[in-house]
Amino acid sequence: MTIPASGRIAVYTAPNAPFQVQAYPIRAPHANEALVKVSMSTICRSDIHSYHGHRPSPCPGLLGHEIVGRIVALGEGLTHDMRGDPLSVNDRITWSEFFIPGENYFSEVLDLPQKSHGVEKYGHMAVTTAPHHHGGFAEYCYVLPKSWILRLPDDITDAEATPVNCGVATMVAVTEAANIRLGSTVVIQGLGLLGLYGAALAKSRGARTVIGLDVNPKRCEQSKRFGVDIALDASSDPKKLLKDIEAHCKPEGPDAVIEVCGVADALPLGIEMVRIGGTYVIAGLVSPGANVTLDANRLVKKMITLRGVHNYHPRHLIEALDFVVKNKVHYPFADLVDAQYSLDEVTQAMSDAASQRVLRAAIVP
Repeated sequence: MTIPASGRIAVYTAPNAPFQVQAYPIRAPHANEALVKVSMSTICRSDIHSYHGHRPSPCPGLLGHEIVGRIVALGEGLTHDMRGDPLSVNDRITWSEFFIPGENYFSEVLDLPQKSHGVEKYGHMAVTTAPHHHGGFAEYCYVLPKSWILRLPDDITDAEATPVNCGVATMVAVTEAANIRLGSTVVIQGLGLLGLYGAALAKSRGARTVIGLDVNPKRCEQSKRFGVDIALDASSDPKKLLKDIEAHCKPEGPDAVIEVCGVADALPLGIEMVRIGGTYVIAGLVSPGANVTLDANRLVKKMITLRGVHNYHPRHLIEALDFVVKNKVHYPFADLVDAQYSLDEVTQAMSDAASQRVLRAAIVP
């Protein structure tokens, strides 16, 4: 494939400002890099938080980290993906949402590479930083050294594959942290894309009952196609909600509660829901300022395991792809990406995603 002289990027210029499509130069990939033609990039909730100025993002910047594309060129030394499968030009791939410039205590000792010092995330860098094309809202993207790459099988569509490297891999980590086992009862606070993948993953881990909570009736109804057994209105009276959940999670309440609604005020109710000795996993509060008042004595007396999950271990990326490939016959994952936009329509796509007019907006350059 021919390497073009330049490629178009939808540039994030300021919070809430229209994106500006601009051309930036393209070079041949350096050692251990790949140049990829972007096939699809979906808008994650963190992209929306960045666009609205709720989390620090450089301007002018390039957003988008859920990416699928085809290899245009491979740099010297990059020959195989993280499974050991050979890579070639025109292969369709996805890759980790982050890469690590150096090694340190977090990756070498604690096995938390996603928390390593100096870790960088695709779609979170200034567009003026070379090689410029390091995010999904663009025609091309460089896969930089010390990223984790997976070659995609032919029988998975772009819509099924694009959320794998963020939403699905994150929920693999979340449901693992929730200690879900055969016969577990699980409550999921929030039935956006993370909650829907979480429900399907909870079922695959053996959950007997999955209860979903959301304020959006459409999402509650949709969730039943993804493993949710009972969907309840999250805006209901808290006492009634607790009573309804206890009725379905006998004898003492749910074994695990998972927060992916992004609302800090949901935490006190989540703590009340989970049974004595149960697990509460918080994964949706990704922006600073998620302050909440709660009675910490409830954590102590109920002996709750409280876990926070942010990003994922690279092994979760493999598990995520394998899960989607295996279970796409059971769950309509492709339907979750319910709107497509061109590179010139990124501003409209961001508006539609932020207002929840669509569940997952896809940019198709």
